[in-house]
Amino acid sequence: MKYAQRISEMLNAFSPEPLHMDQMAEFYCSDTMEYRMSDRYSSPIEDILDICKETSGGHSFLLLGHKGCGKSTELNRMSQRLMEDGFQVRTVACSVDLDLFNLVYSDLFILMGEALLEIARELQCQLPGMLLTDILSFWKEGTETVICQEVGTVSVQGGASAKTPGILKNLLELFVKMKADLKFNEETRKEYRRKISTRSSEWMLLMKRLSEEIARKTGGKQPILIFEDLDKLNPEDAWRVFYQYAAVLSGMPFPVIYTFPIGLSYDARFSAMESYFITKTLPMIKIETIEGTPFSEGIQVIREIVEKRTSLDLFEPGVLEELIHDTGGSLRDLFHGINASAKRAERRNSETISREDAQRALEELKTSLTRRIEEKEYDFLINIYRGNKERIENKEMLLKMLQASVVLEYNGKRWHNVHPLVIRFFKDQRLIQDVAE
Repeated sequence: MKYAQRISEMLNAFSPEPLHMDQMAEFYCSDTMEYRMSDRYSSPIEDILDICKETSGGHSFLLLGHKGCGKSTELNRMSQRLMEDGFQVRTVACSVDLDLFNLVYSDLFILMGEALLEIARELQCQLPGMLLTDILSFWKEGTETVICQEVGTVSVQGGASAKTPGILKNLLELFVKMKADLKFNEETRKEYRRKISTRSSEWMLLMKRLSEEIARKTGGKQPILIFEDLDKLNPEDAWRVFYQYAAVLSGMPFPVIYTFPIGLSYDARFSAMESYFITKTLPMIKIETIEGTPFSEGIQVIREIVEKRTSLDLFEPGVLEELIHDTGGSLRDLFHGINASAKRAERRNSETISREDAQRALEELKTSLTRRIEEKEYDFLINIYRGNKERIENKEMLLKMLQASVVLEYNGKRWHNVHPLVIRFFKDQRLIQDVAE
């Protein structure tokens, strides 16, 4: 990614991908928390970072937030800071390694093992040979054909270490195969899952031993694992993974951070989850007050995020403000709008994004949003728009609307609003009217 000085460069500059560590210095905007939390001293990310740094034991976190609110970028920035302090942090992209529509808790355990082995290899930890033997034996028993084909003829001797040629490399190659099977091979996937489910305590002990070896290499600092993309799970899948196995997933002796669908915090079952996990929420950047007036500070910080990536001269006067307002503080929706606007401007050989370019892009996004709702849900949404922003009794409907990103949640006070483009749709249909109308 590079700074966009021309319309043709904006697609690259506004990629929906989160910022990586090597991009932070140039593109990261550090001043968003005050306008997410309505308090300059509050930050869910700082809370997680402090707990990870200040305690030697294991803590498990659920980080909630809307899809596209900036969670991944904030987690990457947190990881960078932790690594600068000597911690080993590994982010697991679940949507890449697993099938999110066919996910069980044991899949996450397998990715945990791979992540710890990768950290051990990078640190050149002197892993006891018996530990490597036990990991190999765990997977070999009952799946000898698959495992032997993958590991080959290399044997693990009692005195082997992570530096022993071929041993750790072959174990990691085994995990690569296992991940592919988890995603694409139904029969083998069942075998891996059965092994974890019947011997989970044994696998947890192996991971504990691995994490202790890593901590020994880093002066007592436990490794930290981050599981991304789990906030994209369907509600029923998320409950199946987390609610039924909360004790297991929260039982690691090292910090683990799981992203989690924000709408599920309104389900009655969520209170039970808080007994096992430390729960934190990253709200949207507020661009409007609960009374419906523009929140200039939030709008300005989003302008700064855009200005980090491109010259504001590429927008005709007032156009960026319209894009910010009509995307409701959702950075994902804003970036989508900017990209679609830039494509249209480029096709008409313009060097600036016009209001019509932006409106066409917003119309496309509006269509995508309104496809997610049914007519029978209109009254629920209109009721929120007309003032019922805090006390919403129909939690099941709220969960559904949050999951669809049709309703957005703002700051620590936990109030809601309907996505501005859905409001526009209601006005187009004359289901609501402004006072001036």
